[in-house]
Amino acid sequence: MKILFSPSEAKSDVTENGHINVDSFCCKNLFKKRVDVLNRYQKILYSKDIKSLTKIFGIKDSDKCIKLSNIDILSSPTCKAIKRYTGVAYDYLDYTTLSKEQKTYIDDNTIIFSNLFGPLLAKDKLPIYKLKQGSTLDGFKTEDFYKEHFSGELDTILKDEFIVDLRAGFYEKFYKIPYPYVALKFIKNGKIVSHWAKAYRGVVLRELSANDITSLKDFKNMQIKNLKIQEIQQRGLKTEFTYKII
Repeated sequence: MKILFSPSEAKSDVTENGHINVDSFCCKNLFKKRVDVLNRYQKILYSKDIKSLTKIFGIKDSDKCIKLSNIDILSSPTCKAIKRYTGVAYDYLDYTTLSKEQKTYIDDNTIIFSNLFGPLLAKDKLPIYKLKQGSTLDGFKTEDFYKEHFSGELDTILKDEFIVDLRAGFYEKFYKIPYPYVALKFIKNGKIVSHWAKAYRGVVLRELSANDITSLKDFKNMQIKNLKIQEIQQRGLKTEFTYKII
């Protein structure tokens, strides 16, 4: 079982562990590739160039940009990736209230696609950072880099697994799934929703852990509060579940 998930712009300031190292992440053999990206990011921070900083941070306040640029990404303290992100989906997941067994399920089975760090297991260690979705590092596209260098490793990790893809559209650029997988769509009043999609991705992840889902059969039978399956469509490798918000 593996769940593909998006990061969030919002971050917590939790610190539980020391700085990152090769043991901080999955795909240990590709640690140096991650560091290559981090060094590009850090170079922009060190430059203190306001124009570049506003682009990568997505904010216009010069003082805030300078403050954020003081981060040393390689020496900052860390916490679990699943506890670092605090956006809408993570609020609805509410990880800290889960049982020990549910947390282990999420820690071991959820792959988060960070625009800076690349594919991460939920239990991998992350420092505080800020990189606006879709931003490049002086023209360097992290999504292209991680797709090129990490796809082979992800293919190995996901082989023979039941896969549920809960990523937002942008993060599909980081990896194309070559195996059968489940995707979700949420509608309300006949229209596809965006904000509530984030919330219900978090809800679904929580329910996956609560029900210890490991197969398509289990997934079909899973009951989710305020959601009702309206349609199931097979499109190539993708089995798309359309949920009606009730």
